[in-house]
Amino acid sequence: MTLRARLVVTRAAFGLDIALDVEAGEVVALLGPNGAGKTTALRALAGLTGLSAGGHITLDDRPLHGVAVEHRPIGMVFQDYLLFPHLSALDNVAFGLRCRGEGKAESRRTARAWLERVGLAGHATARPRQLSGGQAQRVALARALAVRPRLLLLDEPLAALDAHTRLEIRTQLRHHLADFDGATVLVTHDPLDAMVLADRLVVIENGAIVQDGAPAEVARRPRTDYVARLVGLNFYRGVASGHQVTVGELPFNTTEELDGPAFVAFPPAALALYRSRPDGSPRNLWQGRIEGIERHGDNVRVHLDGPITAFADITPAAVADLDLTPGQAIWASVKATETHAYPA
Repeated sequence: MTLRARLVVTRAAFGLDIALDVEAGEVVALLGPNGAGKTTALRALAGLTGLSAGGHITLDDRPLHGVAVEHRPIGMVFQDYLLFPHLSALDNVAFGLRCRGEGKAESRRTARAWLERVGLAGHATARPRQLSGGQAQRVALARALAVRPRLLLLDEPLAALDAHTRLEIRTQLRHHLADFDGATVLVTHDPLDAMVLADRLVVIENGAIVQDGAPAEVARRPRTDYVARLVGLNFYRGVASGHQVTVGELPFNTTEELDGPAFVAFPPAALALYRSRPDGSPRNLWQGRIEGIERHGDNVRVHLDGPITAFADITPAAVADLDLTPGQAIWASVKATETHAYPA
């Protein structure tokens, strides 16, 4: 085990209490809504926020919570990178090595090797203001990794990048993280960043862990409304009996057989809309009202109210064919084979 921590931070209006274990070579992403405690957890690991009673951090079997910030074997990439504006890219990368006692020539040799590794060998003399956002992010990453940390902390490392640069840098970052043999903890608001970069997702809400698992498992089986919204699913709590989950007064037929408290989820693309009650007997059918219509990528997202709230993703052509307008009554259905039920 590389990292084993219980992060306890108690404040007047907020409390964080989470257990966090990260294996060597593993990338764990902390996800959660604003104010959930993600950045507090990262700052606590770095030593920038003190732990309250009961908190502890062990890294490679060494207690870390009593160690001064500058002596912790940690590399950190901040959201705004925080490069020193008066130093070149080379000297920014060498800075941490100099602080740890390496000589100027040796630290610069190491820094130059890291700049080459992140594809910036030709920008060694550039100051931060001369670098693009993607280049600055790579300098910050090289600076963090050059000190050979056992724990790498990334605070929204791609948030400051435009969409095109983000795609390129995300791919490069994944490559560098795969080569890192220590533990990595990443804080992000972007589910795609988390899914691509992380081996495991830890979801925090109100200072506590509400879900922990592989990205595919979290995406398939969300356990809170926040996670369901994050992965883009319609999500409900109900009570299961056999192949049926009752949500409020609406029964959902499912392919899974369960009994007791259960969740049922399905993607917006699985929801079909009809102007009038469809012929035949769709397995799950209800009447609702259109609350809103908005563009969603190449499709249109229709917000429905009624016995349940739901989202339906349909094509612009379908919107025209159905002549949909806000406030209109509409029939909605989803096949049992398109739903996914699991224990709550």
